[in-house]
Amino acid sequence: MLRPTIRKRILGIAIGLIFLMVIISALSTVMTRKIAHQLDELTTKYVEAYGHLARMNVRSLEQAVVVRRMVFLKIQTPPDETAFADQQAIYEAKGREIDQEAQAARALIIAIIDDPTTVSDDANLGRIENRIETITSDLRRYLEAESKRMWPLLEAGNMPEVRASLVRSDALRDEFNRKIEEIRHDMFEQVRSDAAVTMRDQQRAIVISAIVTMLAAILGLTFAFFVSTGITRPVRRLLDGTRAVEAGRLDGSIDVTTRDEIGQLTTAFNNMVEQLRHKERLRETFGRYVDPRVVEGLIDQRSLTARAGERRVMTVLFCDMQGFTSLSEGMTPQGLVKVMNHYLSTMSGPIRSNRGIIDKYIGDAIMAYWGPPFTEHSEQARLACLAAVEMADRGTALRRELPELLGIRAVPSDCDVRIGVAAGEVLVGSIGSEFMMSYTVMGDAVNLASRLENANKVYGSRSLVSEVVITAAGDAVESREIDRLVVAGQTLPQAVFDILGRKGELTAKQLALRERYAEGLAAYRERRWDDARRAFHAALEAVPNDGPAKALARRVENFQVNPPAADWDGAWRLDQK
Repeated sequence: MLRPTIRKRILGIAIGLIFLMVIISALSTVMTRKIAHQLDELTTKYVEAYGHLARMNVRSLEQAVVVRRMVFLKIQTPPDETAFADQQAIYEAKGREIDQEAQAARALIIAIIDDPTTVSDDANLGRIENRIETITSDLRRYLEAESKRMWPLLEAGNMPEVRASLVRSDALRDEFNRKIEEIRHDMFEQVRSDAAVTMRDQQRAIVISAIVTMLAAILGLTFAFFVSTGITRPVRRLLDGTRAVEAGRLDGSIDVTTRDEIGQLTTAFNNMVEQLRHKERLRETFGRYVDPRVVEGLIDQRSLTARAGERRVMTVLFCDMQGFTSLSEGMTPQGLVKVMNHYLSTMSGPIRSNRGIIDKYIGDAIMAYWGPPFTEHSEQARLACLAAVEMADRGTALRRELPELLGIRAVPSDCDVRIGVAAGEVLVGSIGSEFMMSYTVMGDAVNLASRLENANKVYGSRSLVSEVVITAAGDAVESREIDRLVVAGQTLPQAVFDILGRKGELTAKQLALRERYAEGLAAYRERRWDDARRAFHAALEAVPNDGPAKALARRVENFQVNPPAADWDGAWRLDQK
């Protein structure tokens, strides 16, 4: 079976139009030839026959003149017999010419009658032909009889009878000429009739050619329209499908309505869309286990799958729920999964909304990071701090939701979120074995963020952020310095901060807390224990449940009893991880 192709369709349009042009040309040729034949008949037959009839009239008149010359030559003295014989020969020749003209006219008329392609009045022409034959034979017979009577009378010198014979001959010729004139008139009317028919046929041919040309144009355009529509309609559907895919809509497919190249292209397009849907399902599926942007990067950027890691400055966040372990001890597995999923979804939202990458879930702990190629270097610290603020706010809302989820009246007071954020150079890449790999970050900044998250237990705080992060975040958030720490695995102390909220959103109590706490921290580092204790208590008067102020107040009381060493640098050392 022949398969239609675009080339064949276009050739079909061309062949169809050529076929219509051939039909129009053939029809025009037939009508033109018919009209040409009719015109040729008018010029070569009608007009010629009319001319023969006119010459018959002329020859008859010439014959009458010759007769009078012959009479004149006979009556002169002496008679010129030689000239008479010459004129008699001319007289007889004129008679033969009349017969020849009549025969020629009749032959042309008979030819017109015998031609089946003519539109002439054959019956009328037949009557004209008979009339020509009749008057010619009558003229010849009557003139011969009159001549036989006149020449003896002329020899005898009987002029009165000769004149009477001439009068009778002239009467015969006049009658002949009258009948010839009638025949010529009838022939002229026939010529006019046939000319009118020819003109009418010519006009009809013009109209028919115009109509046929218009019909051919309409048929050709209609045919071309349907064929071109058959070509362009699937192309438009394919274009719409392409735009839909470009817009991310992969739920549809295009109907294959042709078996040509466009049909094959449509089939290939549907296969491509199906593969894209499959790929998107993979992304959605794995996006629930690995961050979607990591999945997309691993699929689209081969550099992310390289086993050789890269060193980059990244911001890392750890989040954990304090007291969750003891809270979940009496729960059923189904209830525990339900609460865990709700907690992780609640805490993951701010990370995702602030363009962070969730690296992994470790029990009730969340590890996330910000940095290239997923986040601009200049934005990572600010986004991480904003995520920490939102997570702390959601932690408060989560505490109100947990009793309903757990079916208890109230949650323990120590059940709250703890967040640690740090930034620094880390190793980024696909890390693992040949059987299983994970795109993750490793390094001191990761360890520091984890240590800071754990250090919240020491200070009773919700978030502890390294100085590098606070500096890079700029004026995005309000913070306060908590202490100088030396975490496990490090030797140098560094300042750590607590994020109080977004820029410009602190209450008067929070502002007073930050100011009193800063005074107490400065006195604490200068070993002015009484001043430090008063400042921390003043901070607690502003916010009674502030964990860092309580922790530092207890530490000051302890240092008043057991002062630190003389070389103490004001930093607190954490031995546990």
